[in-house]
Amino acid sequence: WAHAATSVLSDRIKIARKAAWPDINIAPQVLVSCESPDLGCHGGEIINAFKWMNENEITDETCAIYRARGHDNGEVCSSMSMCRNCNPGEACFIPAEYHVYHTDEYGEVSGEENMMQEIYQRGPIGCGISVPEDLETYTGGIFEDKTGDMDIVHAVSIVGYGVENGVKYWTVRNSWGSHWGEGGFFRVVRGVNNLNIESSCSWATPLDTWTHSIKHTTTYDEMHDPLNDATVYPFPQPVFTVDEKSEPSGKQSGCRVERNIFRDGEVKTVPHAWDLYQAEDLPSTWDWRNIEGVNYLSWTKNQHIPQYCGSCWAQGTTSALADRFNILHGMSDATPVGLDAQAVVNCQAGGSCDGGNPADVYHYAFHTGLPHASCMQYTALNLQDKMCQDIDVCRDCTWPPPAEGEDGLDGCTPVAHKKYYVSDYYSVSGAHNMKAEIYHHGPIGCGIQVTDEFENDYDGGIYS
Repeated sequence: WAHAATSVLSDRIKIARKAAWPDINIAPQVLVSCESPDLGCHGGEIINAFKWMNENEITDETCAIYRARGHDNGEVCSSMSMCRNCNPGEACFIPAEYHVYHTDEYGEVSGEENMMQEIYQRGPIGCGISVPEDLETYTGGIFEDKTGDMDIVHAVSIVGYGVENGVKYWTVRNSWGSHWGEGGFFRVVRGVNNLNIESSCSWATPLDTWTHSIKHTTTYDEMHDPLNDATVYPFPQPVFTVDEKSEPSGKQSGCRVERNIFRDGEVKTVPHAWDLYQAEDLPSTWDWRNIEGVNYLSWTKNQHIPQYCGSCWAQGTTSALADRFNILHGMSDATPVGLDAQAVVNCQAGGSCDGGNPADVYHYAFHTGLPHASCMQYTALNLQDKMCQDIDVCRDCTWPPPAEGEDGLDGCTPVAHKKYYVSDYYSVSGAHNMKAEIYHHGPIGCGIQVTDEFENDYDGGIYS
């Protein structure tokens, strides 16, 4: 219910903004922790979520990342539930300001024709559905339940409709990961109320808070909310090795090595981009966020929540690679590609939350392949007590939600998933070479010096 509601709102914001950078992904975690009268991880109603977002502010996932916990099992609502950021070795804090969003109008809709009109005119809608066993194992095609199951136990977002070989269908976004169904989506027969999908749907329109960058200003009372998470998370974090779990000593100076280390050398099967272009051949401006009106970038990340993790070496590389897949595919996938930084941290494919070597991520992507970002939720934690296994790369978990204090892993299993590989990887430096590489192939991963001024005071413009 929370994922369906926030997917609808996020998609409608994207429509209203004509898919301009950045994608705004509304945070379901805020609803799971704070929305009432619904039951957090034990269920809720889409229409209630729309009503709550009309009466309250909500943030995006760079403020409140999904934790699969709610007010019913350990993640209670606090001022910090709306937005947090974290520094190494300190308790997390609420930023002084953060972007907020709302629904404007909302309501219910049912019936094939009304649903089609609402989707066509204004965007995706959220619907309740039944979940027969065959839907859980669905892999593709137009689904049709033959059991007559009409017990609504799940919520989804309907993003479109169509006809294939004379069969009418709905196109539905699920929230079970891209490894399920048709890249996380499914199609179901339309016009016969299969899965009870045409009887309990809701819609909402977004309130424009982005044009003038409306922000929430944090108050003294919010900063000192007794329900805020006051945990001082350790940094550096313990790192498990084959022999034992090591306890790093001393504070690290950065989250990546000073220079990339290509331990088996570089892999290059094509000419370097900078050998193909002279300086005068390159456009004076090139930005993959807006190429002829198209944004090719994957979503914006915050590596510092839900606690501090020095995973920049994994975040920068997986973002650059995801962007390049979007460019390669011409944004033809159902959703922009995202690659999983947490799985990279889990498998120590270059380092840990205490820092790492970006070159090793490319090495790992070449030899092993990277999973989609929906495989592993970002927890900002090193894997503890074991080395990376299949379940630490891509997993799915079943009902019931774990109780407070339980990790819930006994209900989780590894799942087969799509892998993303690289064919070449190599170093690049110097303004001309970097410009040529970005223009010809896409974003690149780079190391930078981070000053206090840059980290704490930069809010736009050309930094120097």
